Amino acid sequence: MNKPHIVILGAGYGGIMTAVKLQKKLRQHEAKITLVHKYDYHFQTSCLHENAAGTLHQDRSKIKIKDIINRSKINFIIDEVVSIKREEKTIKLKNKELHYDLLVIGLGYEPHTEGIPGLREHAYSITDINSARFVREHMEYNFACYANDIKKDQSRLNIVIGGGGILGVEFAGELINQIPVMCREYDIEKIQVNLYMLEENTSLLPGFDENLVHYAVSSLQSRGVEIIHQAKLKECQEDKVIYEVEGKEQTIPSHTFIWTGGVQANPVFEKAGLSLKNKKIEVDSSMLATKDDSIFVVGDCAYSTDENGEEILPTAKKAIEEATVVAKNISSLLHNKELTSCQPVKQGMLATLGRDDGVARIQNRRVFGWKAAFVKRISDNHYLYQLGGWNLLLKKGNFHLL
Repeated sequence: MNKPHIVILGAGYGGIMTAVKLQKKLRQHEAKITLVHKYDYHFQTSCLHENAAGTLHQDRSKIKIKDIINRSKINFIIDEVVSIKREEKTIKLKNKELHYDLLVIGLGYEPHTEGIPGLREHAYSITDINSARFVREHMEYNFACYANDIKKDQSRLNIVIGGGGILGVEFAGELINQIPVMCREYDIEKIQVNLYMLEENTSLLPGFDENLVHYAVSSLQSRGVEIIHQAKLKECQEDKVIYEVEGKEQTIPSHTFIWTGGVQANPVFEKAGLSLKNKKIEVDSSMLATKDDSIFVVGDCAYSTDENGEEILPTAKKAIEEATVVAKNISSLLHNKELTSCQPVKQGMLATLGRDDGVARIQNRRVFGWKAAFVKRISDNHYLYQLGGWNLLLKKGNFHLL
């Protein structure tokens, strides 16, 4: 009897944790497992804003996949997914095709440009290690150009962040702390550098309560971030950002616009004929796609709701919980056991504002300042322990403030 083939697409939080859990649950003779990812490493998405700001080297966020999977149980393929053909149960990759019996989709997200002119061509994003490194190097390039040019161009020192959600706020908090370091490196006066944040709504950090938002805004503004509320982005050009406030068009000369205002799930599965909602795959309580009982979905790709019917926002914690349930349910399917339901994760809310600052809501308690940053480090370190035990924690853990 042929062993069932389990294919996992993507090694983000959900995909890699599904693989790690499965290799512990299943014996070698029970199934063939293949993990497909476009890089040879997994990265901590929750640290990308630090990589982009230059406060954390990208190698600290990268984890070699071969170091955390059991390669006698899991076949790892570095490739990109082109399409999923559900009828034939095949996946077309750039370099080969795979047949699956059970499929786990964890392909993550992409920037959503919302049809704004010039955004796709001229804006930068923070979605993976390479894009984060590109943002950092682009800023350093502009600082170097300004320092080297005889005729100074202020637009090279104007940095604009589009979007005041968690990523935008965390990046602003890290970057405003790093700017003095960059200024010393390139012999530039800090007062010459401007950091703007454009937010279309009247408040930052949607989903956070008013007290936490007020603290975050005060912290950023006190350190020099200029926050512009109700700013509707109109156009992004190579050397300027155009936005509108109360019907009046405004312009910021800038070579650096970082878009954090929206994401969309990977478009590959939109063509697979699955049931979608908000461009995500609808799943039942067992994390199976509602239109296909051979496909599980985890992380940003999965559309799931809480007890009130409201969408659960994608977080690392949510993806890890889903991966645990998916691994258990795959084992249950292979052993003809009843599937387990994924209980909605009680989401805390957390945003860092730099290395030693942040805001968080844990259960019903508000946490501010260094305590919130401390909670973030505990969470990141706990994830590393779950993924690779003490060896990985000691190798990649963040022990600042511990």
